[in-house]
Parts: sequence; structure tokens; C-alpha cells
Amino acid sequence: MADGPAVAIDGLRKDYGGLAAVNGVSLTIERGSFFGLLGPNGAGKTTLISILGGLTLPSAGTASIMGHDVVADAMAARRRIGIVPQEIVFDSFFTTRQYLRQQASYYGIYDNEDWIDTLLDRLGLADKANVNTRKLSGGMKRRMMVGMALVHRPPVVVLDEPTAGVDVSQRRSLWEFIQQLNSEGTTVILTTHYLEEAEEFCERIVMLDHGRVIADKLTADLLSSGQHHAHSLYFRLPDGAAPPAELFAPAQAKGPDSQGRFHIDFADNAELEDLLRRINASGLPCRGLEIAAPDLEDVFVELTRQP
Repeated sequence: MADGPAVAIDGLRKDYGGLAAVNGVSLTIERGSFFGLLGPNGAGKTTLISILGGLTLPSAGTASIMGHDVVADAMAARRRIGIVPQEIVFDSFFTTRQYLRQQASYYGIYDNEDWIDTLLDRLGLADKANVNTRKLSGGMKRRMMVGMALVHRPPVVVLDEPTAGVDVSQRRSLWEFIQQLNSEGTTVILTTHYLEEAEEFCERIVMLDHGRVIADKLTADLLSSGQHHAHSLYFRLPDGAAPPAELFAPAQAKGPDSQGRFHIDFADNAELEDLLRRINASGLPCRGLEIAAPDLEDVFVELTRQP
């Protein structure tokens, strides 16, 4: 196996006419990491993944998988990566087991029935092994796509919206399996609109917007950096009531949200104490006071907000 990081990208660019879908992206993903690749629709994530998977040729720059260039050494690179695409892309002609066998055969693997059994079990598809895939639910098809990406045991796995349409209980068991693979050395690259999943599982996150990297930090550092360090004090008021604008001046309380809560941001304990003192002195009939730490959604919205 070649030396080097799991994924190395340098000055990568992909042009479609006058549009740069990926615009000078450079990043390194270390082996065995759990990595988040996030961004709004149209940010360039799918194009970047397509280049890593050998489905799209870059216009400029380089990308390698486990030291193998995705263009110059394409076959070796493809053997070392498994991609779960956002779309369900297979025809319903075979059973679940037959599809996994067929996928393995593309890599010259014909003797991995034990691993296929493990995949079927861990993905909650053991009782569907001999069922034609046209009879699978959407969530089952999604889990089968995960199995197809893992069937050749690649050291790098890209999960593009892997839990879309998967029910809550199966979602948890899927993540337990992915975490186990990661603990055993598999590098996992996740792109998802479920930002709470990225926040929970990813050690490091890169955010793309308009084809460029706009953030590249450890998840903990991203949550605590810059404008995103603020915590929020949430409270409820009697129906129809609103906090007086002058109460929290110069800041303003925001809301109500979908749960009927107002909130105001604060940076440290001193500011919190001042907020609580003002509320107490005002006699405002607040109910259900809650303190919430910043989350990845706050950071995402702030960084990708249009000027």
C-alpha cells in the first residue's frame, strides 16, 4: 500500500463552461479519521466526490486516494474507495445478496460470502438477503447502497447522505457499524444535511461554498471560534406577549421560534448574569428558562449566509 494520507487534494478545479463547480480546493484527510464535508446545495460537494470516485475528470489540480492518483493511477485509486451516492442507482433485477456479489465481482472478489453475510446482518438486511430489490423500501435500498460501497472492504468510504429515508432505529445501528469500521482504521468521509450527525461523529469538518473551502477546522474548534462562540438564553412568555425592546438593549431578543421561545445570545457568564438580572428586575413573566450551547447549524448558517 502506498504511503501518504487517506486523501490528498491539491488545487483541484472542475469547470463546466464558465462555471467552476470546484474552484481551487486543497485539503488533506488523514488515515483513520472521521471527516465531514459540508456545504449548501450547489457548493461543489458532489462534484468533488465524483472526482475522488473517478466518475469525473478534474480540469486542474490533483487528487489521490491512499497515495494513488485518481487520474494517473485510476484503477488502484478506485479499489481503495467506496462511495455511497446520494441517489439510489441500481436496477431491480436481482436479490440483495446477488447485488452485493455482483458488486464484489467488479473488484475481482468472488470468495467473500462471510463478509456479505456480515454486511447483511449489520445493515439490517439479513431477512431480505434473497428478496428481489424491487420489493425493498426506500430506507432498505439506501442501506443496500451502503453495503455495495463496503463490499470490497475499501480503506476509504464516502457517505453522501447515507441516512436519508432511513428510520430512527436503523439509523442508529448503521452509525454503530460505521463507527466500528472507523475504529478499525477505515477513513470515513461524510456529507449530510443532518448537521447533528456531522457534529456528533466528525472529528474535523471542511465547509464548501461556491466551490471553495470556507472553513477547515476540528469540529470542537469550529464550534468555539469567531462569531460562533455565543450561547443562547431561551425563554417563553404568555401567549401574545413579547419582551420590551429596551430590556436587552443594545441586543435584541429574537423569536418566537416554532416552539414559542424567544432567545438572546450571550458570550460569557458575566453577560448571562446581567441578562438574568434584567429579567428579574423587569418582572417579565418568563417561563422555561434554558441555556443552549452553539451548534453546527449556527456555524453553517453564519458561514454560508449570502451577503
